[in-house]
Amino acid sequence: MKKKLSHFLLCCLLFLALAPSLHPQAASESTGKQVDVLFLHDTHSHLNSFPTVENGQDVILGGFAGIKTLINQAKESNPDALLLDAGDFSMGTLVQTIFHTDAAELRMLGFLGCDATTLGNHEFDYRSSGLAGALNAARESGEPVPAMVLCNIDWESMEAEGLTADQQLLKDAFEAYGMKDYVVLEKGDVKIAVLGVFGRDSLACAPTCVLKFRDISEAAAETVRKIRENEEVDMIVCVSHSGTSEDERNSEDEILAKAVPDIDLIISGHTHTTLTQPIRHGDTYIVSCGSYGRNLGHLSMSRNLEGRWTMDAYELIPVTEEIPPDNAAQSKIDSLMEKVDAGYLSRFGYTRNQVLAQNSIAFATSGDLYETHTEHNLGNLLADAFSYAVNNAETSDTHPVDVAIVPSGCVRDTFATGDITVEDVFNAYSLGIGADGIPGYPLISMYLTGAELKTGAEIDASVSDFMPAARLYLSGCHFSFNHHRLILNKVTDCYLTDEKGSRIEIEDDKLYRIVCDLYSGQMLGAVTDVSYGILSVQPKFADGTPIEDIEDAIITSGGQEIKAWAAIAGYLDSLEDTDGDGISNVPESYASAQGRKIVEDSRAIGDLIKNPNKFTFIIAGAVLLVVALAVLLIILIAKLVKKCRHRV
Repeated sequence: MKKKLSHFLLCCLLFLALAPSLHPQAASESTGKQVDVLFLHDTHSHLNSFPTVENGQDVILGGFAGIKTLINQAKESNPDALLLDAGDFSMGTLVQTIFHTDAAELRMLGFLGCDATTLGNHEFDYRSSGLAGALNAARESGEPVPAMVLCNIDWESMEAEGLTADQQLLKDAFEAYGMKDYVVLEKGDVKIAVLGVFGRDSLACAPTCVLKFRDISEAAAETVRKIRENEEVDMIVCVSHSGTSEDERNSEDEILAKAVPDIDLIISGHTHTTLTQPIRHGDTYIVSCGSYGRNLGHLSMSRNLEGRWTMDAYELIPVTEEIPPDNAAQSKIDSLMEKVDAGYLSRFGYTRNQVLAQNSIAFATSGDLYETHTEHNLGNLLADAFSYAVNNAETSDTHPVDVAIVPSGCVRDTFATGDITVEDVFNAYSLGIGADGIPGYPLISMYLTGAELKTGAEIDASVSDFMPAARLYLSGCHFSFNHHRLILNKVTDCYLTDEKGSRIEIEDDKLYRIVCDLYSGQMLGAVTDVSYGILSVQPKFADGTPIEDIEDAIITSGGQEIKAWAAIAGYLDSLEDTDGDGISNVPESYASAQGRKIVEDSRAIGDLIKNPNKFTFIIAGAVLLVVALAVLLIILIAKLVKKCRHRV
């Protein structure tokens, strides 16, 4: 009897010891606390649905009215669902033209029920006064607006140096709005701390930002410590405008997740990434739902016995035209758009629904321009528009445009087939504000030497693989490059063309007139930095004197800046009406490549070494120097070894 009892007790002990391995989820069983999170980022003023091209198909996507319907449906299941936004809520459609006066984007986020947001780089596009104006307008509207969180502004360094007028303006606006490092939100029985960060690449993409920022991991770690010391929270969430990358060394939010493991969830904006599955590092999840409100992110998490959170469900809900719009949301959007027509477009003689041209061409998408390194018809059309607008606005005795340049980073959307409206054009090239304080980047005129123009082609060929926003699309200039060649020596041919398409050789010492938008001019320094100063150009006036302030190069006509988007609108409106219906038609010439950027794919020795430029000799010299030093070091080591042997 005693033996049987002992045997029974032994079996019980073994069962208890083995129970965790028999049930691997036992340690992560839920405490009963659960949270639903809805999220957005990089909506870029896309309050209305918009026509675009997805997977080769013309579609209508997005719109806050459809998003509101989805939010309402989610909150029917869980009224305590958390709604977060990770920045870049502005700049991308005509709505942005009242950003600084009416704060349409922040007010619409508030209408959706957004609990918290943070700043993205494009919130600085209208400079300090524009952002301050938007924050003040949002606060003064009296409408619900989201909390603003951002923990890594380096006020300490700026105050030690003495705040500039613009820095003080923003500091006052942030304080008036109520910006904090973090906020604590209660959703049902769950207390959630939400902090915000602004990444390194975001700052690099904000040339008009006057603020300094601390490293996101350092600032977030400090903020999390404060939260742990001062708050009793169940969960820590970060809304980050830093982004992810396939290269983990530059994937800022993944670096953050590893450095600050106490963060449970990161809503990752800035890189416009669409993550169909979360990225996980340790117990930290990173999620992204893409840009322009194409998707609404929705996830559910539960808290386990160890105090961490497990992802139970995750989905990106497409915002398509099949989703019925929320009428109240659409009515509010329509009233804001009426302000756009009356207060902005009227000064250009346009209305937002005005048809400029009819299109039957399948244009590349803005993503194609950014991701695929070759010639694209969308880039060709936009560059042609810049050249046309400037030549058409000036007198015959003015030097005509030699080359017009469009960088991929400024192109925000493409043109679907059918009618192209004023609103479609603005959506495609929407960024910035001019020195005149009127929304829309203006065109600028500068002169470069022929040698610098060739350097520009080399920037595209060599640097844009590391900085895709710098991919260049040209009018008036053609070049070829071989991506197998030595870096900084990839261009194999570069020449200009005249109106008839005839080849014109580039003279290294001659000045050529270049037209681009203001942002492109402002970003020249960033390209110089990426190439460590090797690839640099100095913008000049027609007489060859350097341009110190790029805003001095802004082109005006009739006392007004020529806005980049208006140049495109004017060009489309000027095209030939080939079907006689009174509306311009996009010509068939854009249906195929025009030889403006030829990508060569040859590994033949002759093709790899032909036409070496000065950078080839610089790199070759550096390589030879390294080899010589290595040989010298080997000789010295050999001599030392020999001496040691003789001593022994």
